[in-house]
Amino acid sequence: MNFKIEDKGNITIVRCVSEKLDSLIAPELKTLFLHHSNNGCINFIIDLSQAKYCDSSGLSALLVGNRIVKEKEGSLNIFGLNPMVEKIISISQLDTVFNITDNEETALKNIL
Repeated sequence: MNFKIEDKGNITIVRCVSEKLDSLIAPELKTLFLHHSNNGCINFIIDLSQAKYCDSSGLSALLVGNRIVKEKEGSLNIFGLNPMVEKIISISQLDTVFNITDNEETALKNIL
């Protein structure tokens, strides 16, 4: 597993434990979003503090999660961005799409 999952009531925290969010693990993240949303979760917090690299497949997986929660009127918050990951999100102009916070506490407050 490339992700650790923590269920906190109506919030699922997904922690990336891989250094890369790329085409090899992006399908796993998409599957996690689908599985947990089908089981009633509409709020996700994504911890990317371990990820040092992200490619277009990783961004696509995050966009899938974002679309799923928007359809269900939930929230997706991302925190722990490494400078390289933050740069690719910014270059892709997805920093205006995603809810990006500085830490887990702020991400939790955004949902609650």
